[in-house]
Amino acid sequence: MSSTHSKEVVRMITKSEVQPRHVLIVGQGYVGLPLAVRAAEVGHRVVGFDVAAERVKRLMAGESYVEDVPDARLVPLLASGAYRASLDTADCTDFDLAIVTVPTPLRDGAPDLSHVEDAAWMLGRHLKPGATVVLESTTYPGTTEELFGPILERASGLTAGRDFQLGYSPERIDPGNREWRLENTPKVVSGIDAASAAAIQDFYGSLVDTIVQVSNCREAELAKLLENTFRHVNIALANELAMFAHDLGIDIWAAIDAAATKPFGFMRFTPGPGVGGHCLPIDPSYLSWQVQRTLGRSFRFVELANDVNNHMPDYVVRRLVDALNKRRKALNGSRILLLGLAYKANTGDARETPAARIAELLTGMGAEVQAADPHVNDDAHPRAAALENLQRVDATPEHLAAADAVVLLADHDAFDYAAITAHAPYVLDCRRRLAGAHIDAL
Repeated sequence: MSSTHSKEVVRMITKSEVQPRHVLIVGQGYVGLPLAVRAAEVGHRVVGFDVAAERVKRLMAGESYVEDVPDARLVPLLASGAYRASLDTADCTDFDLAIVTVPTPLRDGAPDLSHVEDAAWMLGRHLKPGATVVLESTTYPGTTEELFGPILERASGLTAGRDFQLGYSPERIDPGNREWRLENTPKVVSGIDAASAAAIQDFYGSLVDTIVQVSNCREAELAKLLENTFRHVNIALANELAMFAHDLGIDIWAAIDAAATKPFGFMRFTPGPGVGGHCLPIDPSYLSWQVQRTLGRSFRFVELANDVNNHMPDYVVRRLVDALNKRRKALNGSRILLLGLAYKANTGDARETPAARIAELLTGMGAEVQAADPHVNDDAHPRAAALENLQRVDATPEHLAAADAVVLLADHDAFDYAAITAHAPYVLDCRRRLAGAHIDAL
């Protein structure tokens, strides 16, 4: 495999014209489906491949399980033939460009790239000269050129850079974000050589308003981890400050509001019940793992942030126990209503949600736990086993009043906050959306 390591500066490139291509997108989840739909909408012919039969069945019926892709966008693309979903590898042939958006979870603290490897072997068997392959899955620097590319070469008998183009472009999907969507979020792209970079830039330039071209794949891979590590560390700082401020009798939220008035040198981060999704609980650990494996050194910021953020659910439960004790109630036998099972507001994304750990702890301590979330459907999203058997209710005045304590975990706009304030006897507000004598902020 060839590679470029030139030191040219990052270049911002504006949107390009569409040259219709046959596009294959491997993985039809939170990243792959919005990407596939966008590509089909601008004029490409798209196949969305996924190994989950139920997921493919729903897509072909015009049912989207990703909130950023409503059925109204999906149905006309299916009708026109611009997009189709498949779990048959026979449909993965003759592509001009393939993009891999498969999960990259952690297994016992180490990156699990088995899905990336499987995708590379599958694509390699169908790879033709002149095609372009892009990895979007979050991973450690070096994956594209040291793992992904060599598998493509072995499976195809072709050579990256000579026979086909190869590169990396990190996903920047933020589920539920109504302001920053795929098309108006700058897209970082890279290639193993100049021809690869140009081909990848040209394709993504047809989808998004702005392209950010970096000089090699390692820089693009690290950029993704840097973005998420930055957030992870700063959220951990806010979380630890919140714990100390509470013990010191200081309103952390008022302090954050005051600090945020500074027009320079400060960026607002707020505490919460823990972190979720793929980005924060998982991605920074990829970098920590590689630093330890390659350099034999620990990435102390990531390890400390992991420790703080991973234990925020324990802190939430501890605060709840203290609050009930003050009201002469035991957690054992109390009815606790959790508001919000998603890891963030206004989305149904429950991946790695802190609500799962909180529910598990409360149930294990004898509480009767109920949960309300208008976005998280029973069958739409993979989530922790702790949520599977959780009693689901609506946040009605009756259920609010019947709870011994209500815990606001995800501050969805769909919740009636006036009703929560009026009817809940006690609220532990982890997002500072409420105020009142019977409400405690995290």
